[in-house]
Amino acid sequence: MQPTQALLKQFRKFPLTTKDINKGFYKGTRTGSMGRHTKQGGYVIEWNKVRTYVVPEGLNDFKLTPYVTTKIESTRGRYEGYGLGPKSPELYLDRWKAENGLD
Repeated sequence: MQPTQALLKQFRKFPLTTKDINKGFYKGTRTGSMGRHTKQGGYVIEWNKVRTYVVPEGLNDFKLTPYVTTKIESTRGRYEGYGLGPKSPELYLDRWKAENGLD
């Protein structure tokens, strides 16, 4: 028994999911294989399938910069006067009062 043509046309617009098809359908992650399985249950890596990325020469002198500046200073670990560090309730209240004011 086949579904009607109207249902088939509407169904083709959407990508297949595991709920659309009976067991045996594996969607995958679109990453591709890097090797093959052996008869003994092992896995052999085929190095011609492995992705390699080549860094272009002169990347240090490149004029474009990333979104985050490299001149930012690290503020990690500055909790002077608070015994529990970042978990201190006094630190939370002091920061809340400094950022939101008194209510």
